[in-house]
Amino acid sequence: MKQSLVILSLLALAPACANVRESVGLHHADVGMSRQQFELIKSLAGNWTGTGDGVGESRTVEIRYRVTAAGSAVEETMFPGTEHEMITMYNLDGPRLMLTHYCSAGNQPQMVATNWEVDTTPQTIHFAFAHATNLVSQKTGHMHDMEMRIDGPDKLVETWTYFQDGALSHQAKFELTRVGGKVAAAATPFTAATFESF
Repeated sequence: MKQSLVILSLLALAPACANVRESVGLHHADVGMSRQQFELIKSLAGNWTGTGDGVGESRTVEIRYRVTAAGSAVEETMFPGTEHEMITMYNLDGPRLMLTHYCSAGNQPQMVATNWEVDTTPQTIHFAFAHATNLVSQKTGHMHDMEMRIDGPDKLVETWTYFQDGALSHQAKFELTRVGGKVAAAATPFTAATFESF
């Protein structure tokens, strides 16, 4: 009887464990895909400008990408030089591609690229919330996921999703083009031809 209860309890917990596993990004990442996607992010090095839409308003935005730490990390600076300046760091963690977002909300969400999904292409990167520092609870407002779509060497779209009280609150979408045009002006060997090879 006791053994039956233990087995039933374990079966009842299995879905919950699976949900926790999914929420923290513990699926088996595709190592090759992670590396390709990280190389694509490195290729963004330079200055970008465009429009940002979120919470019913649209404005001009600037974002800067810089490869650092001997090529092992990429720093993204959003709204550089303004009071809302924010930093996002991208790096590989073993087989996983990760980001840490240093948000003006005062917390630091970490997200994992969900590149184990069968429909994922290197040029579209879905990042899902794993955990965060300085977050009082999951109900505290924070960036929860992000989609980065690299539409060629000089076009980029980012969509950030903000959660409040445990549910989607709003999204911010940035449609960007590289300052100075094509990638040749960005001091990186990435070209349209290599983009198409992914």
